[in-house]
Amino acid sequence: MTDSNARPPSRRSAEDAKSVPDFYQAENYRAEESVGYMMRRILAAVSQQVELQMLCEPGSPTYPQWIPLHKLQMGTATTVAELARECLLDTGAMTRLLDRLEAKGLCRRVRSLADRRVVNIELTDEGRTAAEQVPHLLCRVQNEHLAGFSREEWEQFKSYLHRILDNAQALQARGEKNDASSS
Repeated sequence: MTDSNARPPSRRSAEDAKSVPDFYQAENYRAEESVGYMMRRILAAVSQQVELQMLCEPGSPTYPQWIPLHKLQMGTATTVAELARECLLDTGAMTRLLDRLEAKGLCRRVRSLADRRVVNIELTDEGRTAAEQVPHLLCRVQNEHLAGFSREEWEQFKSYLHRILDNAQALQARGEKNDASSS
């Protein structure tokens, strides 16, 4: 008879398991003390403050709208598909978001001359002006949330976050590799 609660064997090697810390223990686990929970709360607080700041400026983009404006301004995306990928949205949601930005006169869609299937997204003059304000607002809000940190603490904190992100990306890559090999 098999145990229905048995977990599948881990795909980690013994060497990987040795390098994984045991900071969290199920016996005394408290979600509000988890790194993920705290990061999510911080992200929500920063997002809410950015949204409030944007609402104070009439005609400014909404919180979800500033991200594609900023990505377009930085040149990290030029098509709907690239923008959706960069903003972590599906193409349908990105199309609806672009509809709203276009209605506000902040961007326009321009069909590629090289490949008519491709639609490029361009900022209008008003869109460029709005996008130029985004970094100022984001810096102000983030600096307010970092009150009390020294520059050294801020640099160290960022290095810790980069390490967590590197670990997350390695886990994701390993999971994608394992999914591909099991197909």
